[in-house]
Amino acid sequence: MKNTALTHIHEALGAKLVPFAGYNMPVQYEGVNAEHLTVRNGVGVFDVSHMGEFLIEGENALALIQKVTSNDASKLKDGDAQYSCFPNDKGGIIDDLICYRLKEHQYLLVVNASNIEKDWNWISKHNENIGADIKDLSENYSLLAIQGPKAIEAMQSLTSIDLSEIKFYTFKVADFAGIEHVIISATGYTGSGGFEIYCKNSEVAQVWEKVFEAGADFGIKPIGLAARDTLRLEMGYCLYGNDIDDTTSPIEAGLGWITKFTKDFVNADALKTQKENGVTRKLVGFELTERGIPRHGYDIVDADGTKIGMVTSGTMSPSLSKGIGLGYVPKSVSKSGSEIFIQVRKKSIPAVVVKLPFYKG
Repeated sequence: MKNTALTHIHEALGAKLVPFAGYNMPVQYEGVNAEHLTVRNGVGVFDVSHMGEFLIEGENALALIQKVTSNDASKLKDGDAQYSCFPNDKGGIIDDLICYRLKEHQYLLVVNASNIEKDWNWISKHNENIGADIKDLSENYSLLAIQGPKAIEAMQSLTSIDLSEIKFYTFKVADFAGIEHVIISATGYTGSGGFEIYCKNSEVAQVWEKVFEAGADFGIKPIGLAARDTLRLEMGYCLYGNDIDDTTSPIEAGLGWITKFTKDFVNADALKTQKENGVTRKLVGFELTERGIPRHGYDIVDADGTKIGMVTSGTMSPSLSKGIGLGYVPKSVSKSGSEIFIQVRKKSIPAVVVKLPFYKG
C-alpha cells in the first residue's frame, strides 16, 4: 500500500485508514455524518493526493486531448477547467476526468486514482500517431480539497489573490500558505463551494499546517473519503466504478452535456447514433418514500417484484435525513415522479425518481 505525504498526520489525528486505489486513505475521523455536515455548514479538508495527474504539452497537445476525451477542449482559455471523460471503443467510459488549460499547448489532466495505469496506457496508445509530450506526474503531486461555505473566508489570509474571483471550473496559479506557484482551482465535488490546492509532495505538509491554523476560528476539520462520497451523492455526481464504468455510456449516464459531436473523438459516431436514437436505460436519482437505506448493488424492481435495474450508489442522506440513491432503470420509468421499488434484503421499499441534485443548498 502506498501512503500520501500526509498519512502520518492522518494517523496522528486518529483517522480510520482503509486501502483505496492502492493507497492508505483516511475514510473517517470523528464520523461520517458529523464530517458531512461540517462541509455543508462550515469548512473541511480532504486529502485526495491519490488522484492522478498527467501533463500534456507541445503543439500536438490539444489534438491528443481532443481525440481521447469527449468534451471540446478547444473552448478552454488559460485558467479554465473542464469536466470530461475518456470514451472507450465500445461506447463505455474508461474514466472521467478534469482537464485544466495551463497555457497554450499545455494541459493538466486529473484522473481517478484507481484508473491511473489504465488511463495512461490509453492516452499513450493514441499518442503514438499524434506525438504530444506526455508526462505522468501522479507520484510527485499532492492535492487538498478545502470545501464548504466558509472555505474562502477562512483561507483568504493565505494568498495574495482574491479567492472569490476563482469561479466554478476555473483556476489560478498563485502563492498559497507560503508556497509559490500552486494551482488553486474551484472544481469541487461536494456542492458546498471551496477550492482545491495542487502542490508538490514536499510542500503539502506545510500547506496542511497553515490551512488548519488559518481555519481554526472557523471550526475547520479534516474530512474522510466516506463523507466525500455522501456529499457527492447528494449532488448527484457520478463516481467511477459505481455509477459509470467501461460498460456505461455517457449518454446513458446523463453526461451528454460533456459529449460534443462537433469534433472527432474515439467512438464518436456510435455515441452520436445513441444520442439521436435514444437509449433503453438511464441513470436516475431516487428517494425512498419509506424508511430504509439503499446500497450499491441492491436490485431495483417494479411493483410486481421483477428486477428492472440496480442501485449504483446509495446512502442515508445526512442533509436530508432520507434514503437516496442513483441507479440505471428502463427509459420508461426514468421520468421524475416515476415509482420504483428498492429491494432492501427481503423487503421492497417504495421510491420515487427525482430530479438531481438531491441537495439544493
